[in-house]
This record gives sequence, structure tokens and C-alpha cells, in this order.
Amino acid sequence: MSIRFNKVQDVLENYRSAIYEKDVERFVSTYSADVHVYDCWENWECIGIVQWKETVKDWFNGLSEDGHLLKTDFDNVVVEENSNLSFVHCAVTFTALAESGEKIRQMTNRFTFGLKKENESWTIIHEHSSLPLSMETGKGIFNLK
Repeated sequence: MSIRFNKVQDVLENYRSAIYEKDVERFVSTYSADVHVYDCWENWECIGIVQWKETVKDWFNGLSEDGHLLKTDFDNVVVEENSNLSFVHCAVTFTALAESGEKIRQMTNRFTFGLKKENESWTIIHEHSSLPLSMETGKGIFNLK
């Protein structure tokens, strides 16, 4: 799939809509072949698009099996960019919706994206999602904001 992302905001919009539509190919089209991802879930890290694509397939398949849609919202987005590199940090809220539109659950993660221009299109070369931890329980705090 060859999609061009002329603006960093185009990458974020594709991220949001591809998750909602559970479109694995379109979702991974925003990532570089040598992407390095630090994720909050199960895997400490994913190195390269092949490993990341498998993780995304599992994620989207789980959503499909549950019959849920996943609405994604970006808050407090800060973008710093020059002509070839960009750095984005923000809060990302994922809201699981039943097919009826009823909210099932919601969580907010902190995200950092590193992007570079490849063939005149922005691609994610590094992604890091995180949650603050409760010092009392050692568990992630999903909705601090």
C-alpha cells in the first residue's frame, strides 16, 4: 500500500481512522520498515514492521472477536518538526464501543512518536506508549487525566 503523508497530522489521522476500521495494512502504512516500538501491552518492544504488523493483527483481531469498535482521540498534541524529522507527544484515549455505539471502556496512554521523511512522506520510525504506575499497587494508571 502506497499512501503519502504530506503532514504529520495526516499520519495521526490515518492512525485514528485505521484503528476504527481495523485496517491493518493502512495502519502499518504509517510506519517505517525498521520501526522500533515500545508498547504498553505484553511485548517489551517490537523491532521492524513484520513484528509490529503481527502485533497489530492480534490487536485488531481481538477487537473484532469482541465485536468492538475502537475510537481514538489525541489530546495535548505537541509537534516539533524540521524538514526531515518530527517529534510528537500527546495523550491518546482509546474508547471501546459496542456496535450500538455504547461506551464499553476507555483508557488513556501517553504516546511519543518519532517520524522521518521517507520519499517525501512522513513515517513513524519510533513509537513509545506508556502509563504512569501507582507506587502503592505497582499497576498502571489508565485514566489519570
